[in-house]
Amino acid sequence: MRKRLFVFGLGYSCLHFIRAHAAEFAEIGGTVRTDERRAALANEPLDLFLFDGTHADLEIDQPLTSADLILVSVPPGSAGDPVLAHFGDRITASKARVVYLSTVGVYADHGGAWIDETATIIHDDTRRGLRARAEIAWQSTCGDRLRILRLAGIYGPGRNAFVNLAASRAHRIVKPGQVFNRIHVDDIVQAVAAAADHPRGGIWNVCDDEPAPPQDVVTYAARLMDVLPPPEQDFDTADLSPMARSFYASSNRISNARLKAELGVHLLHPNYHSGLDALWNDGEGRPLP
Repeated sequence: MRKRLFVFGLGYSCLHFIRAHAAEFAEIGGTVRTDERRAALANEPLDLFLFDGTHADLEIDQPLTSADLILVSVPPGSAGDPVLAHFGDRITASKARVVYLSTVGVYADHGGAWIDETATIIHDDTRRGLRARAEIAWQSTCGDRLRILRLAGIYGPGRNAFVNLAASRAHRIVKPGQVFNRIHVDDIVQAVAAAADHPRGGIWNVCDDEPAPPQDVVTYAARLMDVLPPPEQDFDTADLSPMARSFYASSNRISNARLKAELGVHLLHPNYHSGLDALWNDGEGRPLP
């Protein structure tokens, strides 16, 4: 029997999951923040509802309470998690499995060391700390029904270094010792499906095998495009927004061993070279004919 899916936050990763797995669900519903976004997604294979974190369509209750799987990508705010604030009672009463898309940004700075899901996380009032608190709130609400996926830096079709280079938005910010993990959206789709099918709750890092300095990714993409990369900029003097600067607050090499061992995920793109090569071969970064 095909199951029913409800998605809070129809962003990049969730839409890729829906497009890959729509045929497996009898019903799919999801939320968007604006009427404009609803109009833009009108041709997607799902029912669309408005939820902007403050106000919600009343019609959400029926597909939410009947869902077998709830997928959540709405971030928390300073007042806490908006989904739990508005729908926590229905989610508590539900029997649905819940997959919560979090971020590896919840980890404290470990100075470039290898870490796993047991590593220290942030406990402050920053955006990263709010996400860590949201994870705890979801665990309290759902117990063993909850699967938390901590995602690394997301890239894929339409969202990658080629696009940034073509739009003159790419930067090579150099902070000595800084490394990041990344994850191709196709591997996020794999991880969501595997977590949804897993018989027990848990926390899994969803990241590639090769943490690397951010400037190296831009350099490799520029080489494939046969263009000059932008000049390197020192992190300390670079003109970065507070949010962009916050991404450099920690440097960690994040292990995906649990993702592979427990969820059985075999990465399609185990490093950024593989992911960018595939995108380039699919036509990303090339001018339209």
